Amino acid sequence: MKSYQYCVILLLIPLVTGCGYHFGASGSGLPPQAKTIYVEKFANHSRYTGLDDQFDIYLKDEIAQHKRLRLVDDPNQADLVLSGEFVYNRKLAVAANAVNEPINYTQTLIANAELTDQHTKQVIWKSAGISGNETYGVVASAVVTTSPEFLQGNLRSQDIANLPDVQLAKTQFDLAQSEMLQNLAQNVYVSMSEGF
Repeated sequence: MKSYQYCVILLLIPLVTGCGYHFGASGSGLPPQAKTIYVEKFANHSRYTGLDDQFDIYLKDEIAQHKRLRLVDDPNQADLVLSGEFVYNRKLAVAANAVNEPINYTQTLIANAELTDQHTKQVIWKSAGISGNETYGVVASAVVTTSPEFLQGNLRSQDIANLPDVQLAKTQFDLAQSEMLQNLAQNVYVSMSEGF
């Protein structure tokens, strides 16, 4: 290793370790004695039915993945209760073709959430405006077939050209909605577990 590369690495170590960012949402903002959590289904004030059910699965998966808290099915057995609501959900066209037809949309979902200590009945964390969003193409020329999101889906790049625009738009919308909900679940967990 060249000496200047070694110096750069040595200079970056204090920045990474001292910046206050915790990789993987370590849970440093949670009460140390808390071991269990109950997740209430978020209230859905959007016009899209079923978002609350889908989000519930992604949020519980996110919590379980970090292994800091154990999920329980009864709030009376939980140290903590996480609750929230969807306050904004919008799909907007963000790009158009030469004849002003939309070719790309972005979907955004914003939630408010709070964490309650079941033993003291006190709200120990509250956050408004946590968001998840995803942009997606609705015509073949706007779909980025090399993106990680596309590659995780069940379509191949050669399938895109054979799909009617309506079917492609629905497929991409469903994939984008799933990605948006996963993104929101990650953001809720990080915010809750780190206390910001």
